[in-house]
Amino acid sequence: MKQTLERSSEQTAETAEVQKVKTANQEVRYNINPGSLQAETGEGTGTTRQTRKGYAGAGDQNFRNPRQRAVIWGSLAVIWIAVVWLTGRLLPAGSTLTSLMERNLAPTWAHPFGTDWLGRDMFMRTLKGLATSIQVGLLAACGGGLIAMLLGLAAASSKAADRVISWIIDLFLSVPHLVSLVMLAFVFGGGLAGVAAAIALTHWPNLARIVRAEMIQLKSAEYIQISHKLGQSRLRIAVQHMLPHLVPQLFVGVLLIFPHAILHEAAITFLGLGLSPQQPAIGIILSESMRYLSAGMWWLAFFPGLALLLVVRAFDVLGNSLNTLTGTGSSREVR
Repeated sequence: MKQTLERSSEQTAETAEVQKVKTANQEVRYNINPGSLQAETGEGTGTTRQTRKGYAGAGDQNFRNPRQRAVIWGSLAVIWIAVVWLTGRLLPAGSTLTSLMERNLAPTWAHPFGTDWLGRDMFMRTLKGLATSIQVGLLAACGGGLIAMLLGLAAASSKAADRVISWIIDLFLSVPHLVSLVMLAFVFGGGLAGVAAAIALTHWPNLARIVRAEMIQLKSAEYIQISHKLGQSRLRIAVQHMLPHLVPQLFVGVLLIFPHAILHEAAITFLGLGLSPQQPAIGIILSESMRYLSAGMWWLAFFPGLALLLVVRAFDVLGNSLNTLTGTGSSREVR
């Protein structure tokens, strides 16, 4: 009996100690949990700040995404180019008539770019000149892209054609653009068509070199080798299997030729070998305004030159945005 009583008293003491330990643990838990809850929800500190920083970082990361940036800037460039071109094309013919009563006026609300020595509104002349430059750039860039595509496809036909085309590309690259451009514009007799043809014949070599390298890389592809073994002709393989892979490179290359075509059109028109003086063009405007800069009429050259740079920059941004979205080669190779 004594032993039983001793065992029961020992068990009671042990259970009491266990209960004390449990209550102590619960007190510790109760003391810890409110602190953790306060750290999570309390007064905008601790984890809440870290969470907010995480959300802000995620938003910045999405905004810094190069593809999203490319879409935004490319869309803005397209809108700007379309507005300038459509406005210049839709202006009435009487918007650039002479008015001798309003000669040499400084920029005002009625004439944002001022007037020239014949009283013509420089804002209207600049818009018409930019529309003409965009038209010349479109013809020249498409012509240069077509030449580059045909020579690139021909280079993939045989090794002899590849050597000849490589020699022609190196020959055209060795001559400065402006020198060959002036010579060809003089041969074609100037005018819109002559200037566009001269620019197209001088701005294809860099793009043709990229197309040729892409074609050589595609020739070693497995499906091209299988097509050869199946008896398909080289022309059919080049048109059906290789040409679709060149569309992104050609599209980006044509867009990157645009700003150079516009600048070179303005350059040779400024030298007197481009468009006729009757046609509104930025090169003609800048060439004529040089005579009056010493008289203090700075607006005749400043605003048309600034508008030309903005249009050229818009084409450059559009080409680089498409370059980012399509993942093609570096834009410096096309220029």
